[in-house]
Amino acid sequence: MELRAYTDDDAAATLGVFQRAIRETASRDYTPEQIAVWAPEEVDTERWAARRAGAGTVVAVVDDAVAGFTDLGEDGYIDMMFVDSTHARRGIATALLDHVVSTAVGRGLTELTVHASLTAKPFFAKHQFTVEAQQFPVRGGVRMTNFRMRRVLGAQR
Repeated sequence: MELRAYTDDDAAATLGVFQRAIRETASRDYTPEQIAVWAPEEVDTERWAARRAGAGTVVAVVDDAVAGFTDLGEDGYIDMMFVDSTHARRGIATALLDHVVSTAVGRGLTELTVHASLTAKPFFAKHQFTVEAQQFPVRGGVRMTNFRMRRVLGAQR
């Protein structure tokens, strides 16, 4: 596995990872209606590409294919961390999170935050994130469930 910076050529691959992660992996925790509004069939790929490029996205590549991706906001917020369902439970999310932590420490950040899905909550909890609140955002008129989680980063030298 290789971690590298997102390029414009990764737009379709990262969108595919996002959609499969939600439609396949997260479908055990969310209803079909919730999945449909979270990962709709019609997505503006140019907008997706611009958002990924602007977010400092990092991709995980396995056998020359994008297997996962993440990003880290200037404030320590992880907006997206997704792994393709065909690569689940192989350490890719952990490698991506290790990269995020290292980057955050390098920036002098003292904490990370994420709005974790029901599916992702156990992963983040395993990696020292604690739940601050359960949330019920509404997307496309459909109520979802996620968790505002936070991880305090250790004292820096």
